[in-house]
Amino acid sequence: MTLSEQYILIRKQTERICAPLQTEDYVVQPVVDVSPPKWHLGHTTWFFEAFVLVPSFAGYQMFNPNFNYLFNSYYETVGNRVIRTDRGNLSRPGVDEIYRYRTHVDNAMLLFLQGEVNGHVEELLFIGFNHEQQHQELLLTDIKYILGHNPLFPPYRQIEKKGPKNRKEIAEMRLVPEGMYEIGYTGDGFCFDNELSRHKVYLQAFSISSALVSNGEYLQFMSAGGYTDFNFWHSEGWDWVRNNDISAPMYWHHIDGDWYCYTLEGLRPLDPDAVLTHVSYYEAYAFAQWRGMRLPTEFEWEAAAGLFDWGARWEWTESAYLPYPGFSKAPGAIGEYNGKFMVNQKVLRGGSIATAAGHSRNTYRNFFHPQLRWQFTGIRLVK
Repeated sequence: MTLSEQYILIRKQTERICAPLQTEDYVVQPVVDVSPPKWHLGHTTWFFEAFVLVPSFAGYQMFNPNFNYLFNSYYETVGNRVIRTDRGNLSRPGVDEIYRYRTHVDNAMLLFLQGEVNGHVEELLFIGFNHEQQHQELLLTDIKYILGHNPLFPPYRQIEKKGPKNRKEIAEMRLVPEGMYEIGYTGDGFCFDNELSRHKVYLQAFSISSALVSNGEYLQFMSAGGYTDFNFWHSEGWDWVRNNDISAPMYWHHIDGDWYCYTLEGLRPLDPDAVLTHVSYYEAYAFAQWRGMRLPTEFEWEAAAGLFDWGARWEWTESAYLPYPGFSKAPGAIGEYNGKFMVNQKVLRGGSIATAAGHSRNTYRNFFHPQLRWQFTGIRLVK
């Protein structure tokens, strides 16, 4: 597949994700972690404009120079930006103008890609492709949050597209022997800098579950007083439960004595056999404590990844998000992509039903703060 074909394929997929939205849906920002869909459309377009077209395509005319301020996310090197909490205040530019911006940049990119592309620019293109795929996942999870916190619980669309079809397999504990294991990306394809460099770790023997935790299993934890017994929780997690009145996973609703769950298809009765999702690290840790087990480290997860199916949920690990031995940030703005976030976050492994096809791999290191749960997160146990 040519660079132009890859570019078109990825850009069109972003717009397909937004196709079911009404105009009003594009602007909503209920909480700081959720960005308006309109902003995602603009930001992913700005990335190609700022990092490819402006520095490398002679004669390129920016669509609107002010968009650098509106759609820069966190790149200090590139200049000032709208703070994250204010993205929902951007009633202008309108949705139609954002799509015109995408068309302007797409047309320029396709012209640019007709010429010879040097190695440095090609590297930027692949970062841009993967960056947009990351935002496709964020788009879907942000849309779910926006619609799932609407009191009418409107459906997004019929979408459950991949992963185990919500049916939990019988869990088996699979033994991984002690020994030295190599961790990190190897190969000639694309990876993010936080997956490098490959290195050895020593692991004690452990057993890991072949299946993710189900809704039914988590209901047992809740029925046993999981949210009311401090013994299962970190001190910080217990404070989070009490300060935020947490008593169930995100999108669960107790209505007339029965549990319901908001899905991308709307509000549905809770399926006890479905794979659990939308839990924080704090909840994952507490559940594991209640079961007399623990969460895997990211190194255990990677070493064992060939023993189970993965990709249905981002799986919390017990590992802090830290650099691998020999990690170094790239110069300039691209060096801000991962390295500066390596503090106070937990690593998640795998992928989810919202992850773009072919985007994840067993060395992929996702990372979030421990209280966050709007992503499609789940639990795999170890002992």
